Amino acid sequence: MRTRPRTAAAILSVATLAVALTACGGSGSADAGAAPAAPVPTGPAVDLAGVCPSTVVVQTDWNPEADHGHLYQLLGPNPAIDASQKSVTSDLYANGQPTGVKLQIRAGGPAIGFSKVSAQMNQDKSITLGYVSTDEAVQFSGDMPTTAVFAQNDKSPMMIMWDPKTYPDVTTIKDLGTKLQASGGVVRYFNGAAYMAYLTDAGYLPAGILDGSYDGAPAKFVTAKGKDAQQGFATAEPYVYQNEIAAWGKPLKFQLVADTGWSPYPQTMSVRTTELASLSPCLKKLVPVMQQADVDFLKNPAATNDLIVKLVQAYNNGWTYDAAVGKAAVAQMKDLKIATDAGTGHVGAMDDKRVSELIKIAAPVFSKSGGHVKSGLVAGDLVTNQFLDPKIALGW
Repeated sequence: MRTRPRTAAAILSVATLAVALTACGGSGSADAGAAPAAPVPTGPAVDLAGVCPSTVVVQTDWNPEADHGHLYQLLGPNPAIDASQKSVTSDLYANGQPTGVKLQIRAGGPAIGFSKVSAQMNQDKSITLGYVSTDEAVQFSGDMPTTAVFAQNDKSPMMIMWDPKTYPDVTTIKDLGTKLQASGGVVRYFNGAAYMAYLTDAGYLPAGILDGSYDGAPAKFVTAKGKDAQQGFATAEPYVYQNEIAAWGKPLKFQLVADTGWSPYPQTMSVRTTELASLSPCLKKLVPVMQQADVDFLKNPAATNDLIVKLVQAYNNGWTYDAAVGKAAVAQMKDLKIATDAGTGHVGAMDDKRVSELIKIAAPVFSKSGGHVKSGLVAGDLVTNQFLDPKIALGW
């Protein structure tokens, strides 16, 4: 699953689910009533009217999924679903109460022609915030600059996976590269993925074992019977391949790409850099609301995951998703420390040093592939923690 557009690599990784999961069906209707009963107030009311746009529009990087749970958690009761536009709109809720503005969440990926979120935000000025991972922000910092204001997850779930029965001694991506070179196996991935160029340049994977023919389907991996490795997302494929792809039906082993040094903040809530100042009064109130929604979702995801499944059914665009995958995704976010307080004592913070390190390794990769990296780019150009409430934490 995941991210971006995510990067194109993530786009096709998510497509794996589209062919793997049992279809949930889909009405395609623009009806309401997908949310649970009206929430009970859990804290003080938050008034966003006057400081935020009357409708806060958020552009996501993919179809609805648990990785976006914090965002769908903000929807009030009885949201209006526009199946043709692949969007959902309702009152924006905080602490179980309306905030005086509406929230519209737009699906990404196929819904926007697989465009990058940065590009979509550049073209459509009605978008208030969008999901832009830090590596994408680096890539387009020169011509479509964005600034992240909240990171709902601390680590990207992007991974390389393999069969532990075929390669019982492999524990890391680097070990895997050595074994695949000896066995004649390959790492199948979506051609053009920036992280793969990094893994090759940094010596984790030999260029000779790379296969850029991945099309999102599980067939080649299954047919190889464990000889080959493949890209994926830790919040999806491990569960899906073991439980929902009958032709495989066994555990996978994997390592997160983030653990090799290519560690962007995934799907950060970002604004156009040119509008950061004008949106600051809104963001000062809205970002803590998003922090709390993230905490609430991860601690009790069932109702929001049910809504996500209903949205997927209504959009009916070939993407399928069920509650079991959503539940497994949340478990992985916790177990793999994808969702954490990042050592700061509160959720959502981004570390300037880590962003600076990513700039150093990512800028040359993007420059080679025709990227538009800003000259003299620094962490402060890409991220800010100024709107976060340090009292809102996951507590793990």
